[in-house]
Amino acid sequence: MDDIWKLIGVIAEENSGIITTAQVEAAGISRAALKRYVDKKQLIRVCKGLYVLEEGITDEYALLQARSGKALYSYGTALFLWGLSDRAPHTIDLTVPHGTNVSRIKRDNPQIRFHYVQSPLFEIGWAETKSPQSGTVRLYDKERCICDLIRDKKEIDMQLYTQAIKDYFRAGVNSRKLLKYGKQFGIEEQIRTYMEVLT
Repeated sequence: MDDIWKLIGVIAEENSGIITTAQVEAAGISRAALKRYVDKKQLIRVCKGLYVLEEGITDEYALLQARSGKALYSYGTALFLWGLSDRAPHTIDLTVPHGTNVSRIKRDNPQIRFHYVQSPLFEIGWAETKSPQSGTVRLYDKERCICDLIRDKKEIDMQLYTQAIKDYFRAGVNSRKLLKYGKQFGIEEQIRTYMEVLT
């Protein structure tokens, strides 16, 4: 096995099975080398600047996020990743800022549902956790997920809604953060009502 291929393997291992052109160039490997491994069918080009190992195990959650740059896991998908839902999502929920072009990702991944928010609200509640395959993924924290559920209650599956709300309040509430977010989203009174009833 040549040294360049070993180095690519290390990059993949450290990044949930994903290799980007930027990472490879930072390691001193040329784009021509990447093309050579694609031609030899050792690497698969997922999209521009993004590769996975032919033989490797790629974290699907991390790969999807790498494709969509700004996107954060949200709603049912984030609830599942936080353990606030026991239903593995058939539809993947991602939130992006208004104006983000996701047409190519949508075309290639019909199981994704995108949610759009204004930029200032997009920033609220960023967090990281491990996916079921142990890759690091970006998503909204538990308090932001609860706020999104309450804000969009009419559009949320009732079983998912009820389980997430009960599990969150049973596990222990970060009252300050929840109320702070509630104020930013204009649902502070609803949050206070839930806190009175469920805590």
